[in-house]
Amino acid sequence: MYLRPYKSCDADKIVSWIKDEKAFRLWSSDRFGDFPLTADELNAYYAEQDLNDRHFEFTAYDEQGVCGHMIMRFTDEERKTVRFGFVIVDDERRRQGLGRKMLILAKDYAKCFLGAEKITLGVFENNPAALGCYLAAGFKVVGTDDSFYSYHGEDWTCIEMELVL
Repeated sequence: MYLRPYKSCDADKIVSWIKDEKAFRLWSSDRFGDFPLTADELNAYYAEQDLNDRHFEFTAYDEQGVCGHMIMRFTDEERKTVRFGFVIVDDERRRQGLGRKMLILAKDYAKCFLGAEKITLGVFENNPAALGCYLAAGFKVVGTDDSFYSYHGEDWTCIEMELVL
């Protein structure tokens, strides 16, 4: 597996992996409008984020093609803490370790190229597959977010995780 900068032509494939609204919200919480997300909406969002030079989008690929996607963004002025987000893998290839492999590549990139000393991320408590993936990649649970995300009458708690490099 390899990690490369995201290209706008990746968007159609990535949005095709999000099959229903709950999966969409587990992946993005409220960062986007209505489900389904379109390739144009994803590209427009990233074009806006790229203006600040603190936001980096990546695509994972292997011999079978595009297989994962995620972002990294600095959360501090010193540029020592990077937050991972929008982590997703091809829905037809889940449970093959692709997410863990992608996160390990991303961790190395954050450390070696961005100079990060710590990586953080958040995962909803009702997303055990993602939580297991993050734990397998070396992240540790450090607490929960005090706020809740509401989805169709449910309140979702966000588990905060980190990896010190």
